[in-house]
Amino acid sequence: MSGHSKWSTIKRKKGAVDAKRGKVFTKLIRELTVAARSGGADEESNPQLRTAVQNAKAANMPMATVERAVSRGSGDDPGEVYEAAIYEGYGSGGVAVLVETLSDNKNRTVSEVRHLFNKHGGNLAEKGAVAYLFAQKGLFEVPGDGISEDDLMLAVMDVGAEDIQDQGDVFEILCPVEQFQAVKQALDDNGISVAQASLAWVPQTLTAVEGHQAEKMVRLLEGLEELDDVQKVFSNFDVQDEELEKLLA
Repeated sequence: MSGHSKWSTIKRKKGAVDAKRGKVFTKLIRELTVAARSGGADEESNPQLRTAVQNAKAANMPMATVERAVSRGSGDDPGEVYEAAIYEGYGSGGVAVLVETLSDNKNRTVSEVRHLFNKHGGNLAEKGAVAYLFAQKGLFEVPGDGISEDDLMLAVMDVGAEDIQDQGDVFEILCPVEQFQAVKQALDDNGISVAQASLAWVPQTLTAVEGHQAEKMVRLLEGLEELDDVQKVFSNFDVQDEELEKLLA
């Protein structure tokens, strides 16, 4: 998990999410719309939508915006139809990258993603080229203030959580995809707030880079996350914390 968590942790500490709130809202709106379209507008019967709404609330999205996105997805308010896709590629130094997208124009999306890989010393690959290097897991981020790791462990370990990692400002909980709802319910039942809940592609092995290769990887990942059609980016790149902080400065 360290490759993914290191990248996300440093960005979180530097306030990148707050600085790009408009971009975050765009991605959350798409998640809400797709969740409502696939499972309906009732949160009680649609766990995917329930999770998307919770993430939107955690990002302080206005409820009117949430409701409009859900209405659009459920068919009450016509709008764009977004399709999900995953693109695989290699970054500088042979680092594996997975890119999750929601797009209303796949030709535009694949063109933009390919351009960024080429621009930063990587290449887009065929399906299956790097996916085997990752395992899909449920991922929960719990604010670190007000709860201990021991209390958190007691709340979720008996319902399928595999690992809890202290990232300083948050605890990250990993679980099998099949136990996602059980872990989420256990957190809710124990009154434990969740800053973010999602499915994540966790690297099983890491590829270390430094210097110019590390800089290219950071620019590639930042560029991909800037694209409106890109929801999440995962990679198995590893770099020293000090070097990564300098590159993100």
